[in-house]
Amino acid sequence: MAVATYTKSGAKATAPAKLDKAVFGVEIKDHQLLKDAYLAYMANGRTNNALTKRRGQVSGGGRKPWRQKGTGNARVGSSRTPLWRGGGIIFGPTGQENYSRQLSLTAKRQALRQALTVASKENRIKVIDDFNFSDGKVKPVISLLGKIEAAGNTLLVVSEKNNLTDRATRNLPNIKAVQARYLNVFDIMNADSIVISKEALDMVHEWLGGAK
Repeated sequence: MAVATYTKSGAKATAPAKLDKAVFGVEIKDHQLLKDAYLAYMANGRTNNALTKRRGQVSGGGRKPWRQKGTGNARVGSSRTPLWRGGGIIFGPTGQENYSRQLSLTAKRQALRQALTVASKENRIKVIDDFNFSDGKVKPVISLLGKIEAAGNTLLVVSEKNNLTDRATRNLPNIKAVQARYLNVFDIMNADSIVISKEALDMVHEWLGGAK
């Protein structure tokens, strides 16, 4: 599977790179696995900050509002009952909830293959000889992406991510750089363009294609 390939300067390369069908051309019978991997990524990044107080945790309410009998009102022992405004919350979040979801390693890798296959079929993948982050400057990155027509949310897949890579991309709102071994379904499916270096592509082929 040939794919659009560019040089460091953004010019069209004479020899296009090839995508391994075992990674970028797998059969997708349904999208349930993709959905599970996508939701698992979001769930595992979720924080449990929501917290409500139960009846015993709400301050006040120690005195019985009125006597038990003779008033014509219903019996009540505390103004902090969950039935009253200002009272405790029944079955509310406690801050101890665990929202994480688990997928097997085999399922995760197959979901990645399916996500990359979808991106390949939609022509969202571009290959570049290598990225030049030697100065850690933003302007060369914007210029390069403009030359290769990588628009919208762009995912840069690099073989190694360092401080210079981070400096050159962290202030660009629609651009995210990720190391090849840390690819995930969420980033792939949300990217309008995926620009991957040849070295990173070899790593992906070795990692997901099963090459020794």
